[in-house]
Amino acid sequence: MKKHFLPGLCALLLGASAAFAQSVVLEDFRPSELNQPGQQYPMVNSQGYARFRVNAPQAQSVIVSLGLGGFGGTVLQKTEDGYWMGTTAGPLDEGFHYYHLTIDGGVVNDPGTNNYFGSCRWESGIEIPAHDRAFYEERDVPHGTVQEVRFWSKSQNKLLRAFVYVPPTYDSARKKQRFPVLYLQHGWGENEYAWFNQGRANLIMDNLIAEGKIEPFLVVTTYGMINDVPFGHMNEYTAEDFETVLCDELVPYIESHYKARTDKFGRAMAGLSMGGYETTIITLRRPEMFGYYGLLSGGSYSPDDIKDPKQVKGIFIGCGSKENGDAVTRSAAALRAAGINARSYVSEGTAHEFLTWRRILREMAPFLFK
Repeated sequence: MKKHFLPGLCALLLGASAAFAQSVVLEDFRPSELNQPGQQYPMVNSQGYARFRVNAPQAQSVIVSLGLGGFGGTVLQKTEDGYWMGTTAGPLDEGFHYYHLTIDGGVVNDPGTNNYFGSCRWESGIEIPAHDRAFYEERDVPHGTVQEVRFWSKSQNKLLRAFVYVPPTYDSARKKQRFPVLYLQHGWGENEYAWFNQGRANLIMDNLIAEGKIEPFLVVTTYGMINDVPFGHMNEYTAEDFETVLCDELVPYIESHYKARTDKFGRAMAGLSMGGYETTIITLRRPEMFGYYGLLSGGSYSPDDIKDPKQVKGIFIGCGSKENGDAVTRSAAALRAAGINARSYVSEGTAHEFLTWRRILREMAPFLFK
């Protein structure tokens, strides 16, 4: 079995934005939509610049460190009232960004905004409104629920946690109706709630269902057991323990507690970044489990990987245009040439970040369970 894994796992590393854009910064800043209640900072403007204000009167230095697509060292300046303020050197990429503060050498979160689990710790978050954000925004449509469940893992000898998106039509469905299930994995440094918190997967599903673009299905997320792997040793990760948890413990739990389909073509597995790597190796080792595969900035399949094309109903591969879009396009084309139903999608103007993955989920969901 070949391992095809994009080296874009550095979703949280520092990086420069694609352009410094306008030299004149418009003073139309508004509080970020991710701020704590009543907090004015951080702010964003219509160009995508971010402005920060931190109360640290005794500090000697305050620096904002943003993730990929941001500016790694926005140095804040002390004002007369003891606050520290500063604006990014250029506009940030659209979408969600992790960030933290470094105050006199100590790493802390910004008390002005909400926290999001990334890079194996709670980080601050800021959202730059995307021009196409309607597909993941809150709307006046029927909404499903995200339910937290606990299931016993015999292999780990402990209680584990998963989240289940239940579509709004679930309770009103016919008694014998069974729903397909997408098992959706997070990336390295994140946890099982990332897809519903940073990723807004539940809102994406609600909106697609309301628009009639997909038939309702369940979405299940659980911890991928990857954060204990040292960053420099990820290629040594085999996912064997997680495979047991997912295939032999979680899937049976979901199928015994929810109105879920129990056939392989009623199951899909997909994952972003390191979760895509897990998806690749588990789907190839356990072809009897899943009928649809999805990789979101998480590598690719080759025709040689698929031993029996009849055992796979669909493969979806996507990434951001600032990653390696040509590779996913070529991979899908090669799979189609081998008689495998495959599709690719490249998110324009984004990198290894959640706007990329939100868009891929939007495009992938209608492809599944056809």
